[in-house]
Amino acid sequence: MDVQPLPAPPDPLAAPPLNWAIIGTGGIATRFATEIPALTRSRILAVGSRTPARAAQFAAQHGVAKYGTYAEVVALPEVEAVYVATPHSEHRDHALLALQAGKPVLVEKAFTRCRQQAEEVFTAAAAANLFVMEAMWTRFLPVAVAVRALLAEGALGQLVAFSADHSQSLEHVERLVRPELAGGALLDLGVYPIAFAHDLLGRPQAVAALGQSLATGVDATSGIVLQFSDAVAALTTSLRAAGAQGASLLGTAARLDIAGPFYRRTSFTVTGAGQTHQWQEAAGPDTPAGRAQAAGVEGGFEYQAAEVARCLAAGRTESAVMPWRATLEIMEIMDEVRRQLGVEYPA
Repeated sequence: MDVQPLPAPPDPLAAPPLNWAIIGTGGIATRFATEIPALTRSRILAVGSRTPARAAQFAAQHGVAKYGTYAEVVALPEVEAVYVATPHSEHRDHALLALQAGKPVLVEKAFTRCRQQAEEVFTAAAAANLFVMEAMWTRFLPVAVAVRALLAEGALGQLVAFSADHSQSLEHVERLVRPELAGGALLDLGVYPIAFAHDLLGRPQAVAALGQSLATGVDATSGIVLQFSDAVAALTTSLRAAGAQGASLLGTAARLDIAGPFYRRTSFTVTGAGQTHQWQEAAGPDTPAGRAQAAGVEGGFEYQAAEVARCLAAGRTESAVMPWRATLEIMEIMDEVRRQLGVEYPA
């Protein structure tokens, strides 16, 4: 099997520097605080938490100069962008807090609890002429960029089916089983295959979902089918068991397979006309992957942070790669899935 290099997306190290504030101190915030200074020219200037002691501890662990409450850190004049990394249930309020302070915002996915809340954030951003983007980091990875390019040039023929799984054994994670925190598999795990399907096929014509919930009322496992004009997408997600987490694109000329976990892979295969070709991300010392390995970090978040920096430098209020419309349509899909599953979050 021959191996071809993936086309390189814009180098995150070439993006303009930014001073970031992080809202939240959980695992996703830790990854952002670790990767961004190591893999871009930006730095984490401040961190905010509901608990002063937790903010101080996080700042000390990651070399962050300033810390305080959410309101205090977004108000810092030196802060140029805010990353919201709190639970889903808090995303709208914390995004609005940053916008009210005049700061551009990167909001962790899922963007909000529902489409209505997302609309509120985008309306506020438009009124203030400020940048907002959902942190759909996988859309900026080299594999995703290459897959979109192959589809655009017709290498797979017409795409007729897409399948993907994102299932992990996470029932022990407290926030994921609490409906008041907008817990469940859908917003935390299912958003990945849903967003990938949307990236490839756009807004579906119809959504069908079946699944089971936990005793707490959050969704635990679901199967989702999205109907498009000329294609279907079959997606699964669960927080009760680990799945293969692969993805497959079926075209009339070729099939593209991404081994699990599809959202972290650096390669994929294309099979057609009796031949299989592998596409592999470059990993030399002066590449993003090589730098991540040298820094001892997973890597991947640097691409979305670089996109924010480029957009701000260009005076944009939204990203062309992850526009507001995409976030609204993804939230719309998840709203419909929850409706069919009978899952509701407390007001």
